Amino acid sequence: MQTAGSSKDEKAVEKEFAVTLDLDHGYQFDAKFDSPGIPHLRIDETPPIGDGAGPSPARLLATAVGHCLASSALYCLRKARIDVLDMTVVVRGEMVRNDAGRLRVGRLAVQLAPRVAERDVERMKRCLQIFEDFCVVTGAVRDGVTVDVDVSPVPS
Repeated sequence: MQTAGSSKDEKAVEKEFAVTLDLDHGYQFDAKFDSPGIPHLRIDETPPIGDGAGPSPARLLATAVGHCLASSALYCLRKARIDVLDMTVVVRGEMVRNDAGRLRVGRLAVQLAPRVAERDVERMKRCLQIFEDFCVVTGAVRDGVTVDVDVSPVPS
């Protein structure tokens, strides 16, 4: 999260990022991230299309939304000096068909369960009112994301 007008925070925000996906076999791809030290990630479709050898794109979307919301909540709670002892996040997704009959992620239900001292529960209210506004992934998904697609065949 960033504070408006703060040059320190502006420098800390990544303006661009890249992920490279290399086909291994079937529908399995090896995702490589543009930050040093981040391990590769195997992505695969669920059966019957894929082998389920890694998380599917829909599960990765759910993971991104859940993690972003949890991070936003943690950030706010820690700024409020509320000690979060533990947190569990469960994201349940629902697949639906659109008007053209294409399968889509139709709904994500996110449940955050931060464990805090009982004395801090009441103090959490302000953070619980605002934290969602600072989640860049959830905001993008809710508002829609422009996706530009370019296909450049590579002759072999």
